[in-house]
Amino acid sequence: MTETSSQAPAPVPAAASTSAPRPVDPNERRRVYRRRRIVVFGTLALLIALLVGGGVYTANALGAPVPAAAPDIEQPAPVVAAPQSLALPGFGGYAVGAIGFDGLLAAGNADQPMASASITKVITSLVILEQHPVAAGENGPDIEYTDADVDIYWDMIAQNGSVAPVEAGATLSLRESLEALLLPSGNNYAISLSNWAFGSEQGLVDAARTWLDAHGFANTRIADASGLSLENTSTPADLVKLGELALAEPVLAEIVATQKVDIPELGSLENSNKLLGTHGVDGIKTGTTDDAANLLFSADYAVGDTTVTVVGVVLGGENHAMLREAIAKLLDSVAPGFHQVAPLEAGQELASYDTPWGDTARARAADGASVVVWSDTPVEVEVRAEPLTLANEGEEVGTAVVRAGAQEITVPLVLDAEIDDPGTWWRLANPAGLEPATAQSGSE
Repeated sequence: MTETSSQAPAPVPAAASTSAPRPVDPNERRRVYRRRRIVVFGTLALLIALLVGGGVYTANALGAPVPAAAPDIEQPAPVVAAPQSLALPGFGGYAVGAIGFDGLLAAGNADQPMASASITKVITSLVILEQHPVAAGENGPDIEYTDADVDIYWDMIAQNGSVAPVEAGATLSLRESLEALLLPSGNNYAISLSNWAFGSEQGLVDAARTWLDAHGFANTRIADASGLSLENTSTPADLVKLGELALAEPVLAEIVATQKVDIPELGSLENSNKLLGTHGVDGIKTGTTDDAANLLFSADYAVGDTTVTVVGVVLGGENHAMLREAIAKLLDSVAPGFHQVAPLEAGQELASYDTPWGDTARARAADGASVVVWSDTPVEVEVRAEPLTLANEGEEVGTAVVRAGAQEITVPLVLDAEIDDPGTWWRLANPAGLEPATAQSGSE
């Protein structure tokens, strides 16, 4: 019997791999490294660019100036009253002005020369007072009167001129002498004062002509100290100017406003101006020729919280009664033509500012303004306000200029609130709303 083996067959060794390992390419290794370096450094550069760019943007946004806010200006409408209706004289020549107001309020034949008569004594007085000034409330130097002055008195009587009493040996102050000259219109005192101040009447006439030239009276002529000569002439326009100068001389303004004075050596002297104390009249001087009655007058009227002084003249009246009536009607029609206008009130809003970041402020008048105007003189307000960036409350930002004729009042404009910096978040969020930053560079 054949015997079978029980052992398993021996394992067969695994077959070896048929492909050998591939050697590493050094060039490929360099390419991989290069790609990795590009990615790393590119990412790093991007991060740096973002950081730097963000910093620059932030710095620019935080450092850039804010845009200026332009003012929205409210120009007040002009104030214009209706023209004043006047009762004008139907004769002679006349002119009416007011101190502090341009030009004449009313005029007729204003540049026509006419006999000024005793209004000439106003020129005589001003020339003497320029040589021998007398302060308001004072009496000035003493003047001794002699027989020569009495002779002048009788000479004036013979010429049918107006006179004031004089006594040889009397001593009068310059003020008292001017009262005798102006109130009763004493022709004799015109000559006596000329002799005292300038040595002769002709000396005064020469001085007066120089004075007239110096003060621009191109249309006024003087031939004697009293106005007795018809060669003493002037125009209504010139005489209004003369009246204003007379009122600017304190002692003269006091005398022409006096109705009556008592001087021991002379007695009682009354003002020849019978309109004095009526219709607002407080001056100045009558004038009478053989053919006409004249009056250079002044009048004061309360208007609002001020007083207006009117100066006027009417020449060539048939008589003084007719003249006074015409002037009274004229003044009564002139006075209501003055009125006070208040175009600005304190705190009145005249401009506004609105910023893109939400700040608002108003420019308001720091003070009120009022003017007194005549008739239909327009009152205008011109508002000027500056563009603003940042500003404090109460800061002056412009002006409001009130104009009425020759009058001009300037009122500051002030802010009623602060215009502040918009802050970091608004600056970062609104780059288009910022002004470009100005580059600063220097050279060595």
